[in-house]
Amino acid sequence: MYFEDFDNAGAQERNGDDVFSKPVRAGKRTYFFDVKATKGNDYYLTITESKRRVDKDGRFVYDKHKIFLYKEDFEKFTEGLEEVIKFIKDKCPVTERVYTENAEDKTFSDVDFDQL
Repeated sequence: MYFEDFDNAGAQERNGDDVFSKPVRAGKRTYFFDVKATKGNDYYLTITESKRRVDKDGRFVYDKHKIFLYKEDFEKFTEGLEEVIKFIKDKCPVTERVYTENAEDKTFSDVDFDQL
């Protein structure tokens, strides 16, 4: 497994041919599950977390964090993930999570109709 943390400007991804992609939107984050192929046509998985935020100058930027997961690690990774998810579900009951809009996420501008 390989982990890469991207800065705000974005970094170049590792080379790899895209084979399959599954985006999952979850609140303010989007997770991308991308299957890529090596030059030898061996597949691996990249998992990217992308979160939109407002930069100091008011522009929207995306923070990205990426994990590279190789076939030989799938079983151990899955076992660990399932164990941690089970622990969280057992120790912390599921509650409905409510997402609220943050004022900085609004993309409209104020309009004064009296001036029109």
